[in-house]
Amino acid sequence: MKVGFVGLGKLGLPVALAVESKGHKVFGYDIKKEIYTQIKNRKIDYKEKHANELLKKTNIEIVELKKLVSLSDIIFVPIQTPHDKKYEGINDIPKTRKDFDYTFLTKGIKMISKELKKIKKKKIVIIISTVLPGTIRKKVLPLTNKYTQIGYNPFFIAMGTTIDDFLYSEIILFGSDNKFVSDKAKNFYRTLTNSPFFETTIENAELIKVVYNTFISTKIAFINSITEMCHRLPNTSIDEVTRALSLSTKRIISNLYLRGGMGDGGGCHPRDNIAMSYLAKRHNVSFNIFEAIMLQRQKYNHWLAEMCLKYSKKASIIILGKSFKPETNIVTGSPSIYLFNSLKKKKRDVYIWDPEVDKINLENFIKINSLSNKKICYFVGTQHKAFLNINFKKGSNVLDPFRYIKNRDGVNIIEIGEGEKI
Repeated sequence: MKVGFVGLGKLGLPVALAVESKGHKVFGYDIKKEIYTQIKNRKIDYKEKHANELLKKTNIEIVELKKLVSLSDIIFVPIQTPHDKKYEGINDIPKTRKDFDYTFLTKGIKMISKELKKIKKKKIVIIISTVLPGTIRKKVLPLTNKYTQIGYNPFFIAMGTTIDDFLYSEIILFGSDNKFVSDKAKNFYRTLTNSPFFETTIENAELIKVVYNTFISTKIAFINSITEMCHRLPNTSIDEVTRALSLSTKRIISNLYLRGGMGDGGGCHPRDNIAMSYLAKRHNVSFNIFEAIMLQRQKYNHWLAEMCLKYSKKASIIILGKSFKPETNIVTGSPSIYLFNSLKKKKRDVYIWDPEVDKINLENFIKINSLSNKKICYFVGTQHKAFLNINFKKGSNVLDPFRYIKNRDGVNIIEIGEGEKI
């Protein structure tokens, strides 16, 4: 099939490459022309598994929107629906709650509908963007015409592993009022993946997407609360607790995201909780659980900051890791950066370094910041494999919320989530 992508950002481009890898002809359009340069140079500046390999052999055709609309059988719309930066999750949450910003999405749909009206051809337009329930019907459908056949198909992906997550998704979620649109999309997906195709209403699809993300946040918030509890209770271990829970697959569901560590991060999770809290308040839901999930993330961050203060005393603090998850350089919504910002507010001598983000190694980072002759307290904020090989300064404290740093002579490793042995 001929498939168009209106938007080639960190979601659109990897998915376009995945679709092309399955034999489809792909056309692309984006308002940011620097993205075209990356495609031309066959290299992106962010870490995305498989993307650079697929870029080396890509034949994605970059065209104007008019041509893309005319040539494509299906048009995917992965246009961003951002939150204000203050809701990203790297600082304390504001008192106000907000919906997503749909300005870019509605503008894109207007442009596509306008071009479809010109050529007088019906085309399937599939929106990927995350929205709150009711948004497509209230804000998007009124901008369309009889030639714009809308389907809503949000993806369950994580930045850094977008291509694998797309091709091997647990489900393909698809919302539509039009059976022809759903059938056409289902037949298309059968050429890409064997994942089950879950067909439902637009509103259900909108809700399922944000509920899926906030359910993951719920698991993380819950288990991190137990992590703190274990750290305070003698003879307890968060790893033993989660090992038992992970074996309970009938009621607990799965062991994914069920391990004590840092708070959730990335482009979806902190912001989706805030949006769902906004939705719950707007509809006067009796108990706003999404508010509680966000506050747990915040309070847990504050507790980790207090742990840093307790063990650093007068030593400088280095947070190891900026990225929101291991082995990527994407820092959106990073809980490590949130911890760094919290410690800065307390006027502590704190630094942050990441082997995937920064261009210098840790040894040079320490020299540049004049820390060579100072006492250092380390906090492991991201579970990068590279941290297993760090030569920590003798006499230093290392706070490890993931409990994966091995014992070192002359170094005091504090495993967060391990209660005192008595």
